[in-house]
Amino acid sequence: VLAGYALGMSLLNVTEKPAILLRQTCSALVRDRLSYRSVRFIGYCLFGASLSFGALVAYTPVGHWVFGIAFGAGPEVEAQAIIAWQALMFLSVFSGLRCLFQGVIIFRMRTKWLTVGMVFRLTGMFLLSRLFVFIGIASAWQGAVIFVAGMMIEAFVSWLECKRLVKELPERLENHPVFRPKQVLPFYRPLLLSSLVAVWVAPILNAVLGTTEHATLSIASFAVAGSLMNLMLGFFTYFHQIALHFGKTNPRQVRRFTLMLGFVPAFFLSLLAFTPAGPWMLTHLLGVKQDLLQASLHALRGFLPFVLVFPWLDTLNGFVMNQGETKLMFASQISNAVMTTLLIVVLVMALPGWHGIHGSLAQSGGLAAELALLAWLYRRNRRLRVNAGLAM
Repeated sequence: VLAGYALGMSLLNVTEKPAILLRQTCSALVRDRLSYRSVRFIGYCLFGASLSFGALVAYTPVGHWVFGIAFGAGPEVEAQAIIAWQALMFLSVFSGLRCLFQGVIIFRMRTKWLTVGMVFRLTGMFLLSRLFVFIGIASAWQGAVIFVAGMMIEAFVSWLECKRLVKELPERLENHPVFRPKQVLPFYRPLLLSSLVAVWVAPILNAVLGTTEHATLSIASFAVAGSLMNLMLGFFTYFHQIALHFGKTNPRQVRRFTLMLGFVPAFFLSLLAFTPAGPWMLTHLLGVKQDLLQASLHALRGFLPFVLVFPWLDTLNGFVMNQGETKLMFASQISNAVMTTLLIVVLVMALPGWHGIHGSLAQSGGLAAELALLAWLYRRNRRLRVNAGLAM
């Protein structure tokens, strides 16, 4: 059940990532109701394409080709993945709507509503999970429904606040360059291309892990460790928004803020990975036992470099978007994907008994490569701008 759910979540990254980018796009470009409608139109096009792709995987032989052949899943895991996907295919739509609404909320500095939405979402997910545990877990579909229900709740809360804020915006702001959907594309297109590269990293990781001797254990432990890692980063994934809004007016304060909070995720992850808190949480809260427990702990330790690098990369991405140089992120995402793919292949061949830690180490190495290239490109462009300014 867990392995099938993990494969469904891997494919979800393909359809959800482009929708998530609506948050940054909306936050950067929406300044009046006309620009809001322009970004919203791009979002609706994305949602339609996502649902069409999702239906092909859920209800046609494409699902067998994706999960059974491309991912290399066995018949039982493949069946669970398709069942989970029948619910997960709707998640990217609600996730995209949530991000669209949150972009306006962040631009208007009403960020407390992000916390309110998350509290309602987690409460709803927890209550629904307790209900399913009481009834009995029968398939990966139940885990997917929990996730989709939580996203629907958060999207609804965000919509309530966004609707009010949009009414306060002027119909057309003088000299604002965005008033048609095609004018959104120069900013959004590079982000979309970079996301199309990034979204295939997780499926590639699971596909390679599926070739190991204990494929189900490797995939499941990687999924468990990834969930805990995302939990540690959950409250620290908005550094780019801070840099996007304050990068020009007060860049030094942005860097100080990142320095102050950037090591917090690594601290909490270390507590779980290297102290008894980790085994206790996995056993009593997640129900992970025996071989899966040990493999998940090992995989969690491989994510330590990831959480150390992520805050700095996220902040730099914000500075890049602040300058409108989103095309740089396409190159850096390619370096991430290439490095991650190379590492997972080498690690699986060299250390076949390490299970899910292959995936976490490969992702950590890929993220480090992305940061290194993006920092070099950003500094190079900054020097070119300075030289051009001096020349003038």
